[in-house]
Amino acid sequence: MENSILTAHEDAITDVTTDTTFTPWIDGEQYLPNQDVTIETLDPAVTRPIAAIPACDGDDVDAAVEAAWDAYDREWEATSPAERASMLREWVDELRDHEDELTRLECLDTGKPIEQARGEVQGAFDTLDYYASLCRTIGGDQIAAGNGLHAYTRKEPFGVVGQIIPWNFPIWSLTWKLGPALAAGNTSVLKPAQDAPLTAIRAAQLSADIFPDGVVNVVPGTGSDVGNALTGHGGVQKVSFTGSRRVGERVMQGAASHIAPVTLELGSKSPFLVFPDANPSKVGQAVADGIYYSSGEICDAFSRAIVHTDIYEEFLDAFLEAAESYTCGDPLEEGTTMGPLTTADQYESVRKYISLGKQSGSNLIYGGGTPDGPLDRGWYVEPTVFTDVDSDMRIAREEIFGPVQTVQKFDSYEEGIERANDTRFGLSAGIGTEDTSLAHRAAADLEAGIVYVNDYGPILPEAPYGGFKESGIGKDLGEASLDHYLQTKSVYMNLENPTC
Repeated sequence: MENSILTAHEDAITDVTTDTTFTPWIDGEQYLPNQDVTIETLDPAVTRPIAAIPACDGDDVDAAVEAAWDAYDREWEATSPAERASMLREWVDELRDHEDELTRLECLDTGKPIEQARGEVQGAFDTLDYYASLCRTIGGDQIAAGNGLHAYTRKEPFGVVGQIIPWNFPIWSLTWKLGPALAAGNTSVLKPAQDAPLTAIRAAQLSADIFPDGVVNVVPGTGSDVGNALTGHGGVQKVSFTGSRRVGERVMQGAASHIAPVTLELGSKSPFLVFPDANPSKVGQAVADGIYYSSGEICDAFSRAIVHTDIYEEFLDAFLEAAESYTCGDPLEEGTTMGPLTTADQYESVRKYISLGKQSGSNLIYGGGTPDGPLDRGWYVEPTVFTDVDSDMRIAREEIFGPVQTVQKFDSYEEGIERANDTRFGLSAGIGTEDTSLAHRAAADLEAGIVYVNDYGPILPEAPYGGFKESGIGKDLGEASLDHYLQTKSVYMNLENPTC
């Protein structure tokens, strides 16, 4: 069994890398940095190398920004919304032709189960298609100013934008950034996560001969070399980042050096409030999906279940039953529900938090270990549940970013809302109730940018995605994201009196 998993992954790695060279993509072609440094990306299910990626540095970021400005000034600024829409759709068609390849790359590079990877690849297509549709909606407003004055606004792109995406949703995040940026008329220099850069590079390669050279640039590398150079670059007029709160602070500091606006989607510690009238089976499954999908490596994970005392036992039984459907397995196999964590660092971090939970006096009632046998090569952590958790415990306050659930109780509406909001984060929250009025009231009282009722998801390209408090600034997705990539100009035209 162990050898069959290893062999299957080695064969899949050979298949997806034999005819593709993964390098930075600058000015419409593969680019080799001057420095002789590579980043090795690993398959987390078997900890085998997939590819060695040439790593960029500050000089390469300079080259990418220069290429992006050349493309903008030479051609892209003058493209019409209809032309941009057509190119985006052509790119979507090309990506769709490579759906199986992109799905396997995403699966191998991140450890996602193949079905989840496929769904996210398809979600990336839908996102680009949505922004292609929005291209033609960009317009200004006429302002009522009297007979002697014609006043109106124009929406204009920034020029070159810098974008940084995370390792947990690489190809979907890529389209959340590039879709609105390109639709708005900007060119981009994008840094993929050093731990999972393959689908971003491949998607850029598949844009060849569709966009003008230099419109899409992908610069893999470390945060210290590429991330800092990109966010602090004077030629980058707008920065968008998805990642940790700690790094988000540094991104803001870098962009502040030249007063570039930022969009940030950062960490979270999302609550799910279960009210007494909730359907235990439905809500138990929703909470399990919200913490165990993608092995809990999701920004809006339902990592805190806060349950009314009257339904606590029923909910816990239903939740544990739903948790049993998430079992560690080979991510390349159809039907696998949980893969490994994506990086060795994250694996060690999650195991540390589980150990802290045990030491803090909370009660580990499910999971908490790592699988033996054929999966022991990979960075797997079993679905984990802690009860008897106090709000001041680290497992209840800090983002774990893994399959670790805490379950707490509350006795009144006010106590539940207070406990849910008792966090510096505010990306998402969930509500379990069959009472429509209660759902609307709680949705208004929760301090979160996204609220799910009786379910986890979906995430639609039409709906803004972003948080409150320290979970970030601005939005991905929706028309709101398009607006973040546009500047508004007011024009005042004084009209002369007619002379004839």
